[in-house]
Amino acid sequence: MTNKLSQKPFSKIETLDDLSKLADYSFTDTLNCDPNAKENGIDHDPRQVFSGHYVRVNPTPIKNPKYVTHSKTFFRELGFSDNMAQSDDFIRMFSGDTSRVPKLIQKSGWATGYALSIFGTEYYQQCPFQTGNGYGDGRAVSVLEAVINGQRWEMQLKGGGRTPYCRGADGRAVLRSSIREFLAQEHMHALGVPTSRSLSLYVSETERINRPWYSEGSNSMDPDVLASESIAISTRVAPSFIRVGQLELFGRRARKNEHPKAMQELEMIVLHLIDREYADAIDKKLETAEKIVLLAREFQSRLTSLVANWIRVGYCQGNFNSDNCAAGGFTLDYGPFGFCDEFNPQYQPWSGGGIHYSFLNQPIAAERNFHMFCKALQPLLTSHNSEQLQLKEIQNDFAKVMQTQMEKMWADKLGLETFDAILFNELAILMMETPVDYTLFFRELSMIPNNITALQKSFYANSISEDLNQRWSEWLKKWQLLSCGSIDMNATSSSREALSRQMKLVNPKYSLREWFVKPAYQQAANKDYSLILELQDVMTQPYAEQSEEIESKYYRLKPSELFNIGGLTQYSCSS
Repeated sequence: MTNKLSQKPFSKIETLDDLSKLADYSFTDTLNCDPNAKENGIDHDPRQVFSGHYVRVNPTPIKNPKYVTHSKTFFRELGFSDNMAQSDDFIRMFSGDTSRVPKLIQKSGWATGYALSIFGTEYYQQCPFQTGNGYGDGRAVSVLEAVINGQRWEMQLKGGGRTPYCRGADGRAVLRSSIREFLAQEHMHALGVPTSRSLSLYVSETERINRPWYSEGSNSMDPDVLASESIAISTRVAPSFIRVGQLELFGRRARKNEHPKAMQELEMIVLHLIDREYADAIDKKLETAEKIVLLAREFQSRLTSLVANWIRVGYCQGNFNSDNCAAGGFTLDYGPFGFCDEFNPQYQPWSGGGIHYSFLNQPIAAERNFHMFCKALQPLLTSHNSEQLQLKEIQNDFAKVMQTQMEKMWADKLGLETFDAILFNELAILMMETPVDYTLFFRELSMIPNNITALQKSFYANSISEDLNQRWSEWLKKWQLLSCGSIDMNATSSSREALSRQMKLVNPKYSLREWFVKPAYQQAANKDYSLILELQDVMTQPYAEQSEEIESKYYRLKPSELFNIGGLTQYSCSS
């Protein structure tokens, strides 16, 4: 996901002035600006953007910003002083006011357009102009690119105000959704899942907006009230924010020859993606056609690995359109996401979604996005027959590569050297019939239990039938034979302990469930951020054995009264 660059020796970044010296704007310096963009960055009304890779736009600052939190983990990785997150100039910039930034930081940010594909079908009607020229970053404004300790990072304000792609919306994010995304990104990183990162989170003490949401205890699938919520700006960070949908936009324009520079702009964005995300895997000296083949193969590897990791940790993206699929192969856009409680192949946290983006359908959704990725690249290979054939082979091979990744993942979760389809299928049926908490079950299995008593901690049913109990016992015996072999299950042995340690590295103990997050954002609405800080601490150590107090609070079954509650079991895209 990352690309190391040469840089002067690493030193601590104490101030925004220190950070400004590392600014390096590769995206805006090497790609095309929209020729109709306004030089002053005051470009906040919806309009069609016909060409160019980005639009210059100033973020819209929130009024009276207040510090909520920052990622101490990420600050430490970047070499940032924690004090900087609460310094006046840092708060001002990362709450949207770039009018007084140090001279090496550009005052105008930038937003990008992209196309939309839903499960492999091109769409245009979501664009207000019905052309696809008005769809893109409606409220995400990038404000800085910097090379920090040899690594390039792009910093983007989520909720940074209206852009030409806002489609008439207000360009804002609310505190509730900002907290969800902030916590999720750092939790996913700690889980070992490639992801964008969280830098900082600020809330306005005076500005509020209305959003459709759920009344307390509502069983509605869709929001049933209009809630007044505080607006917030979170800063998310990644090596780049290039999406599959972004490549698609330029691929469609090139395919249709929509303007004289269409093919050139497609090639420029593809080569920029390679430089930003794949420079360590693709030789810069190769011809473009050769690079494209390698790019497709590398992205296939990253995307299949990513989705297998999502399923490993119980994560469902919810809305895995091509515009929510990072071309660098990491998790992007935490909108209607969720971590499953009980195991359900059709788990879908988004009330507006469907089975096509459900939990165990994510490999197929990924394949559809990959097909659109390949389709976007095809115009650059029209005179390269050999590379066209290679690209087609890679595209057709996706399902097989995805299956291999999934089987390896399931084998790892079960502590097996090789995947056993019969054992896994029996388990899946038992988990659905019981039902079983996904995270608790695999963590308890990682303890290498002698019988099913320990596994019953993960059962949502208070009691199960004698027949089901017997089937569980039989399954456990089969698993013990396959995973433990000659290990004496009645005695402590180094081999058994080694297997347990290995499985615990794959099966997390703690998962960021929505019913943990809701109290945090409810308290935050009353300016109490203590639960956010607690969740940050717990969820950035998801594999660790923590205190008894933390275990009793966060390592438990979802209470029955919290099932089928709007805003907990299912939620809208409202943010």
